[in-house]
Amino acid sequence: MCAERMQRILTAIVLGLILLLWAQGYIKAFVILQTFVIVMMLIWAFTDFCPSLWFFRKIFPPCKWGKNE
Repeated sequence: MCAERMQRILTAIVLGLILLLWAQGYIKAFVILQTFVIVMMLIWAFTDFCPSLWFFRKIFPPCKWGKNE
């Protein structure tokens, strides 16, 4: 597994959890987590720094897209 792939998997899991919270009616938790994800995406968009990628790159090697891993 590589850092970028792990970050995408984590993002998908968090968004799935947020959807589950919304479906179950936990609106306050839904709004807090959704706002957190939006803020992290905006930080990544404007500064080209993603805190979760920074963390995962310390644990996993970077991805070598287009090459056999």
